[in-house]
Amino acid sequence: MYEPNVVGDWQEYDEHAGLRVRVHRLEAAEPPRGRDDAAAGLTYFALRVTVENRGEQACTIHLEDGQIDVRIGPDGESAFIDWRNSQFIEGFDVYPLRRATAVLYAAGPEDWLSQVDVQIQLRVDDDWADRRLWAGGIGLHEDSVGAPAGTLREGLAHQVSNFLRDQAEEGTA
Repeated sequence: MYEPNVVGDWQEYDEHAGLRVRVHRLEAAEPPRGRDDAAAGLTYFALRVTVENRGEQACTIHLEDGQIDVRIGPDGESAFIDWRNSQFIEGFDVYPLRRATAVLYAAGPEDWLSQVDVQIQLRVDDDWADRRLWAGGIGLHEDSVGAPAGTLREGLAHQVSNFLRDQAEEGTA
């Protein structure tokens, strides 16, 4: 069974030795060049996708619109992607021990941002890598809700983290 990564985890590509990627810094953030009119009434957030080359040869990386899919909420609705404010990786040569980072600005209803799924399909040297999925969320409501802190931490990312920890413990037992 294929398990999603938790936001912040590195994922290595078997088909491209030494290449790894991660989705990280998922946080509420306003876009640098102002809000898009189509996002009126929505809450903006940002995330970063970093590609690192730990291999022995340089490779050309493409991570553009259409290669990043962001879904939010319990039903996996598509987030509004602000292409004007986002920064992509378009044909960049990543040399050994170097990184390249894309910054994506998106928006959605505030209530849905506690569940965010990000799917990446990287293109490396004109070859498509397998799709990878990261799960996480933004805890915008943690301060405003009167529930105990223990219940608030039961978001999707926390559940995935617990599952992976349990699987690792079962593997060593």
